[in-house]
Amino acid sequence: MTMTNHDVLSAYEAMGDLTGRMLAAAGAADWDELEALEARISAQVALLKANETAIQLEAEARARKAELIKKMLDDDRQIRDLVMPWMAQLSKLINSTGTERRVVNAYGSV
Repeated sequence: MTMTNHDVLSAYEAMGDLTGRMLAAAGAADWDELEALEARISAQVALLKANETAIQLEAEARARKAELIKKMLDDDRQIRDLVMPWMAQLSKLINSTGTERRVVNAYGSV
């Protein structure tokens, strides 16, 4: 697929929209939606990796691209801030369940 300048900027716009939606999903603890959106953004990244290098953007388009990348990085930071506590809780629960299972295996259930 050959991309035009417009296609490249549109891909960045789509990724900016997706990271905004991912932030909303993380804020709502909608992990299934977050995962689905992450898959969609990965597809956009793959498309850009395969086609963007041959594209020379004009100054205005480069500025817009930089603005979108900054927004995506900011969204990503906020998503990580929302996800990390949940991941820590999940890890604690898994460890607790594993410990409980080992105790039951060793001593039987009460």
